[in-house]
Amino acid sequence: MEINKFFDLTGRLALVTGSSRGIGKAIAMTLAQAGAEVIVHASRKSTVLDETADEIRNSGGKARTLTADLGDSAQVKELITAAGEIDILVLNASIQSYQTVENFTPEEFEHQYAVNVRSSFELINGFLPAMKRRHWGRLLAIGSVNQYKPAARLAIYSSTKSALDNLMNNCARQYAQYGITSNNIAPGVIVTDRNREVLKDQEFSDSIMKMIPAGRFGRGEDCAGLALLLCSEAGSYITGTDIPVAGGMQL
Repeated sequence: MEINKFFDLTGRLALVTGSSRGIGKAIAMTLAQAGAEVIVHASRKSTVLDETADEIRNSGGKARTLTADLGDSAQVKELITAAGEIDILVLNASIQSYQTVENFTPEEFEHQYAVNVRSSFELINGFLPAMKRRHWGRLLAIGSVNQYKPAARLAIYSSTKSALDNLMNNCARQYAQYGITSNNIAPGVIVTDRNREVLKDQEFSDSIMKMIPAGRFGRGEDCAGLALLLCSEAGSYITGTDIPVAGGMQL
């Protein structure tokens, strides 16, 4: 097979949750450049969401937008219906708050598990039938380096990301026979809107940098190339993997 065909996603439809910015945007842009039609998702309508879709279209790609609060099961169901029979599902959207085991609240626990974990079960459940019928599908979760080194103040978030990796392993065992791969990418410290403010604290930033053998923070694009591999024909025999993109921070 020619090298370009290994990564050709022409004719594929991809939904990337939380893709108006950050890692999700980088993955959406890359999948679109490889030929996929991409559904750019956010929790609500915004200028940023529209601008991301426009950027994809202006680059020659295909994109449309959908919104849904993933913490609301009714809205997740509407998202599944509106998206249609997709080929690629990238579970990128997540929420986090700084809470330790000692000071967590039940409300925040329920909220983070609803958005980060429950919605993933719901989305996979909704899109699996068509993938199984066509004997082709890609499930890709975006985890976190916190799976390996959970930050004390991200106790809930870290556990949701470990749960997501477990879900991908479960799907890999069950659905590989249908030509469906299920994998997890675990980013380290990526400079996104979520992290940019906290990294402005130089003392904190320096302390984190000391934990990264590569000596730099990551970019959304650092995750996008791997996502393309795992979502394309080149990754058709890769399933049940958990790959850190963390500059060695997981070590």
